[in-house]
Order: sequence, then structure tokens, then C-alpha cells
Amino acid sequence: MAATALPPPSADAQAHSAHLREVIQEQIIGAGGRIPFWKFMELALYAPGLGYYSAGAHKFGPGGDFTTAPEQSPLFAACVADALSPAIRQAGKGALFVELGGGSGAFAEACLEHLQANGALPARYAILEPSADLRQRQRERLQARLAPALFARVEWLDEPVQQPWDGVLFANEVIDALPTPRFVVRGGEVLEECVALDGEGRFVRAEQPADPLLVAAVRRIEAQLPEPFADGYRSEALAQLPYWVQAVAGGLRNGAMLFIDYGYARGEYYLPERSDGTLRAFRQHHLIDDVFAWPGLQDITASVDFTALAEAGVGAGFEFSGYCSQASFLLGNRLQAHLEAAEAQAVDDIARHNLRQQAKRLTLPSEMGERFQAIGFQRGVELDAAFLVGDLSHRL
Repeated sequence: MAATALPPPSADAQAHSAHLREVIQEQIIGAGGRIPFWKFMELALYAPGLGYYSAGAHKFGPGGDFTTAPEQSPLFAACVADALSPAIRQAGKGALFVELGGGSGAFAEACLEHLQANGALPARYAILEPSADLRQRQRERLQARLAPALFARVEWLDEPVQQPWDGVLFANEVIDALPTPRFVVRGGEVLEECVALDGEGRFVRAEQPADPLLVAAVRRIEAQLPEPFADGYRSEALAQLPYWVQAVAGGLRNGAMLFIDYGYARGEYYLPERSDGTLRAFRQHHLIDDVFAWPGLQDITASVDFTALAEAGVGAGFEFSGYCSQASFLLGNRLQAHLEAAEAQAVDDIARHNLRQQAKRLTLPSEMGERFQAIGFQRGVELDAAFLVGDLSHRL
């Protein structure tokens, strides 16, 4: 997807963005002239009532800014349901299914129906969704489309489940939206990228000495690479990822965690030629060069270091289950069978063609198949079988 120019947002949208821009400018001034990049990203995405994910803009699907796999096709949720069904059964009658960031509710709708068909319904299906606007949209969709008995199992969480619980945790395209620190290497030293203001109040890059946590994370990454980072090398290092994994798992005792996102194993993430990192922005399905443009109106995202995620999951006390591309994961969890079943129920040839196109978008290397990866963890249950096709754990 190439970067391209887009028409300017509407007058109302521009006013919204200007309001958030002023909020961020005030934060920068109040902090003495600069804030860490992760703080800018946090405000741009999550500032109450103004941030990209906190405000009411339509984000998902053809009319939004991006399309996630669950929006592409219910085939995705069907495969995830098949992968997680054994773990839900092993977790017992009180099993809880926790979905992080429910999007439009498309995943929950399809997943619950397939879990029911598999005889693996959890006692509760909980969505941890920070956006009040998205919560409302999810609630309206699920109440309208699910059978009442299924909808009765759905609840929304304000925070991770702290008390002991058994079940599964699932997150699709969540980690890429976590506010991430950015670093740059200068003269052998690790600096943190910041955001400052120029003479006209525009956001510009700045740098400051990195804190010990970020320095340690960068040095640890560098020690695992063939060569040290070159002078001026800039990228992301989500040093807080181990704490985040522990936080979202909460009191999970016996269960599994499954994460699907776009990213790379560490050796590929920090290739010498990727010298400005993986940070980018999207608006209306277009890649935007300037992550500072239109705060609140565009998504800001960075790829996932799956090696760091593997370390975080094991560090949280879970066994590593497997790692593979999204294409391998879906094909290994009955995508072909689900496609054939859907085609058999399709009303006409056009519907069958659309289903086949959906499967292609989910699996082709030029689409989502290779850019997205799946990784799993387990404790007291089994998730290994979900990764029998195309295992890439040797790359981590």
C-alpha cells in the first residue's frame, strides 16, 4: 500500500483534530518543551473524547480507515474458534473468553456462533474495550444479531480480570496500537525520540537521553543482532511489553493466550535497511507519511516484535505454544472446511466468489497471509495443535 495524498478532512473533522492538537501542544509546553513519542501516540489515539480510538469516528471496514481480518470475513473467527475450542473445554465449565479490543463486534459474533457449534461455549464472553463509543456499537450489533441466549453470555470489562480465572484470552491487532517508545542511536548512545514544537507550533521530532528501562531494552535487542545499530538508526522498542502481557492476563490460571498481529521476528524487525523503524499512520485505507498530521483522525501504528512477545509470554509464566504466519494458522485450523461449508450455504455464484476472495485476502502473501503472524501460549491446557502447520518458532 503506497503512501498517497488524500482530500482534506471535513470542516468538523478538522476542528476536532485542531482541538486535540491544542491539547497535545499544552502537554508539550507543560512538560518543558517536549514529550516522549509514546506519550504523543497515547494522546493521539486515546485522549478521552478526542483520541482516534476514543472519539466516535467510524474506523473499521470499507468506510473506515482500515479493515481487520474479522471485518474481512467470518472465516477468520471460525478458524480462531476451532483453535481455541480444545483449550476452552479443558478450562472447565466456568471458562471465560476474554477478547481484547472488540472492534466492530464482528469477531465476537462469528466466534460465539462457531464455539456453540463446536460444543465449546464459554460460561462468559468478556470484551475488554476502552472506547465507550465502540462498546456501544459492539453491544448494538451483538444484541441485534446473536440469539438471546448467546448474547446473555457477553459482558464488557473496564479492566483485566484480576481474580483467578480459567479460559482463553484473544487479541487481534491490539499490540500494534500500544503507545510505543522510539529510540535513536547517536555516537553509540541510546536516545529517546520525543515530540517538540517548532516556531509555528507544529509537531517536530526531538531527542533526549533515554531512561534506563529503554536503554536496557535496546542493548538487549542489539546483543542478539549480527551487528550493532548504526549511527542514526531509529526504531521502536516496547520495553513495557512484559508488564502489559502480565496485566492483560490478570489472574489467568489455566488457559491459553492467542495474539494475531502484523510484525516480524526480531532479526527481521531490526534489519539495517529498516533504519527508521516501522511506525506509520493510516487514514481512509491510505498510508500517511506524516504521523503528526491530523491527530485524532488517523491511526498510528507500529509492527510487533514477535520475539519480544514470545519472551513476554514465557516470562509471565506460560508455556510457548507456537508461532506461524496467519495463512498457516488459518489453513491449519480448518479454513478450507469452513470455506466449503460457507460456499454450500451461499445463495448464488456471486456470494461463493466473494467467499473465495475473502479467503484469499486472509491468506495470500500479498494480502494478510504473511504480513500477519499468530503466536500462542498455554498453561494447564493445550494450544500446540493450533500451530502444527507452518511453524516458524525457529525464527524467534
